[in-house]
Amino acid sequence: MIPPDVQKITTAAETARARAFAAHLAASLGAPEVERARFLTALTAQLRKCLGQGGAELTLTVQQPGPDSSVRLEAVVRPTAPAPEHASRWHLALSCPGPVTQDPPLPAHPNDIVSAEALLAADEETAAVLRRLDESENLLRLHREELHQTNQGVLALHAELDAAALTQRELLDAERAARGEAEKARRLLTFLANASAVVTASLDHEDIVRRLPELLMPEYASQVDVWLFDEDERTAGHGVHSAAAVTAARTDRPQHAGPHPGGLPGTDDCPPSALSPHRPLLCIPLAVRRTLGVLTLTAPGDRFDADTSVMLIELARRVAIALDNALRYEQHRDTAEELQRAQLTDLPAADGLHLAARYLPATRGLNIGGDWYDAFFQPDGSLLTVIGDVTGHGLRAAVIMGQLRTALRAYAVEETSPARILTRLHRMLCHQQPNLYATATIARFRPGEPQATWAAAGHPPAVVRAPGGAVRVLDEKPGVMLGVPIPFEYEDHTTEIEPGSTLVLYTDGLVERRAEGIDVGIGLLAQTLAALHETDLANLDACAESLLKPLVHESERDDDVCLLLCRTTPLPNS
Repeated sequence: MIPPDVQKITTAAETARARAFAAHLAASLGAPEVERARFLTALTAQLRKCLGQGGAELTLTVQQPGPDSSVRLEAVVRPTAPAPEHASRWHLALSCPGPVTQDPPLPAHPNDIVSAEALLAADEETAAVLRRLDESENLLRLHREELHQTNQGVLALHAELDAAALTQRELLDAERAARGEAEKARRLLTFLANASAVVTASLDHEDIVRRLPELLMPEYASQVDVWLFDEDERTAGHGVHSAAAVTAARTDRPQHAGPHPGGLPGTDDCPPSALSPHRPLLCIPLAVRRTLGVLTLTAPGDRFDADTSVMLIELARRVAIALDNALRYEQHRDTAEELQRAQLTDLPAADGLHLAARYLPATRGLNIGGDWYDAFFQPDGSLLTVIGDVTGHGLRAAVIMGQLRTALRAYAVEETSPARILTRLHRMLCHQQPNLYATATIARFRPGEPQATWAAAGHPPAVVRAPGGAVRVLDEKPGVMLGVPIPFEYEDHTTEIEPGSTLVLYTDGLVERRAEGIDVGIGLLAQTLAALHETDLANLDACAESLLKPLVHESERDDDVCLLLCRTTPLPNS
């Protein structure tokens, strides 16, 4: 431990000598230059402050707590005015590497220090501090350059991140737009498929035209107009159509008429229509093998969407196909019905016997089949009543039915027996039309006889109503169907037909039920016939309607229905 050094400072020279002594002491203890400069600068400032107040007492103490610890150089400045015991002390410590030896030599007394050396020493300290400052500035410059480069890198990274974010947003927007377009396309294709299924499911052109507004309004059009060229004069000849619709009919190209050009794919632009000056019109020709008409749509908003217009043009093409099929079908149906009506002859008038017949074609297909009825006189004056049914449906069945009807009439000229007539028909059908079958029932009435002779070939049994209302089914086992490839001889049966009795002949379309079978239908026919009053039977045509109503539903029928009523004249007082 070095004893404290106490100095009285009253003049500037003493202040300089004290500073020089403290600097020499700090240097001898190995204090770093910067810390030493800071220590001396603070000490000098405090001494100069006290010097202006009348002087100070400076105490320098060197301490070392342990043999291996660092050294502390402490400076205590106490002003001499006011009195030292009442003055506040100023204290400052400087850490030095040390250590201190047992008897370290003290620096020379301040009075012996040459001012020049003190100045040189101060310059050396200042030079050391300046070197440290230069090093710090160099380091600071390097760090500043590194920071600048880092900032440039951060800015570049931010720019890349911003560019990546922008690219990502653009990709997301593009993906969102693509998904929107895909969803729109899916929705349009779904509508096109559903609408096509609706219009192609019908073979009635009026039903197709009626369904179009239901399909298109209000999402795809605010108004729908269908102009068919083949309509009658009442609906087509006096109609008012836009100039764009007339142009579409003349050019067979879709036309767009609106306040502004539509620019729609495959569509020509026309001036605004006087019928719709504020909303665009899209006029699409209904063309397939020929131009059937024009479909005119009024836009649901301010314009037609391009993709939607493409879908509407395709839908119009499919509507045209459906309309063409329906019109061709209706033409074939009308022809077939004329052929069918030509096969059904007028019923003859016979003494003592009243006849009534009904034919209802199937509601599916061409409305033509192989069911038929017939009634005619034989050369001996007997009346033959016939009902038959050729298997299958359509034009071929009708043609075969016509052949059978003609052959039966020819055979009836030579044969009086219903069984022999059926036998010859069976042979003819087996020979000329293999793999085609038919059923038939023939009933023969002789004038003045209260009975009828009948024979059946695989046909549903006839039903007889007696005058009192009793009903019986002629359920004798019928022969095989006509055309079955086996030799067969049919048999005649005789049944009593009292005056006022009614014989009912029918085809299976009247009584056959898909889920219940034919027996239930025959039972219902018998009940309905028994429930009729004698007054109802007086009008045989009305009686036929009364039998059909509970047995034939107004809904679609898969088979034809044929009914023939034969009523003998009742006795005068019955």
